[in-house]
Amino acid sequence: MTAHTTTPPPAPVAPPREPAARRRVPPGRGGRSAALRRNLAAYLFLAGAVVCFALFSWYPIVRGFLLSFQRVTFTGADEWVGWENFQRLLDDPLFATAWRNTGYFTLLALVFGFAAPLLTAVVLNELRHGRAFLRMAVYLPVMLPPIVTMLLWRWIYDPGPGLLNSALEVVRLPPQAWLESENLAMVSLVLVSTWANMGTTTLIYLAALSNIPGELYEAAQLDGASIRRRLWHVTLPQLRFILLITLLLQVLGTMQVFIEPFVLTGGGPDDATVTVLLLLYRYAFVYNDFGLASAMSTVLFLVLGVFAACYLRLTRTRG
Repeated sequence: MTAHTTTPPPAPVAPPREPAARRRVPPGRGGRSAALRRNLAAYLFLAGAVVCFALFSWYPIVRGFLLSFQRVTFTGADEWVGWENFQRLLDDPLFATAWRNTGYFTLLALVFGFAAPLLTAVVLNELRHGRAFLRMAVYLPVMLPPIVTMLLWRWIYDPGPGLLNSALEVVRLPPQAWLESENLAMVSLVLVSTWANMGTTTLIYLAALSNIPGELYEAAQLDGASIRRRLWHVTLPQLRFILLITLLLQVLGTMQVFIEPFVLTGGGPDDATVTVLLLLYRYAFVYNDFGLASAMSTVLFLVLGVFAACYLRLTRTRG
């Protein structure tokens, strides 16, 4: 009689263990703490940026807005006066003068400072030799400290041995009081601002010009289009969005002009170059009326906020 032996079933094979690096941590307290440890360095850098913005940007904005409704004495508790500072601001004849001068400066800056970088970029883009050197030469004024630029142009505008009057003397033209004349002072400041700041805008236009397809220029040239027509019908339409953005940025920048009139003219002659920021500086540090200065800064903040909203709207639409 043959004995039958039963074969035991095979033992179940355990599935391979997932490596520890790939093992999922169930959501919970352990998962959050692990993620916090992994991102701790990023959170620390972010916290530093938030603290800096809070101390040097957000807090001054909120504090200045509150001061615009108070009378600040620095000898006792600040007194809440409501809209009195804004009423005194509107009653000051220099308030309208400052806004008119700032608007005039902005208009002149758009006439000179908006066209000059574009024309410079078009010329540099057409050159085949010395482009790197000329780009550096155009951008060099931006790298100079603003006070150095102002002192250089003060010597250029000097009514005696200044460079401009010496050049006029060579061609037998009468010297001009560039910074002492009510008709020439603002134009002189605009020329300084344009020379000092056009380098950045020129480089932006050069980058935009390099992205225009060359086939468009070739097609226009085959059709017999002149340089002026290629500029008008090809270059400007392709740069339409960049031109609009730089226009808004230039308006935002020129409406905050301060160092040019502060160093070169002091607001003269006869308040012909008093700008909004220069008047704000006088309220705060000459007249020691920080409530009035805060009211002025609040009005400027609201005006610039409108242009900033337009800028964000345009960039968001483009994106």
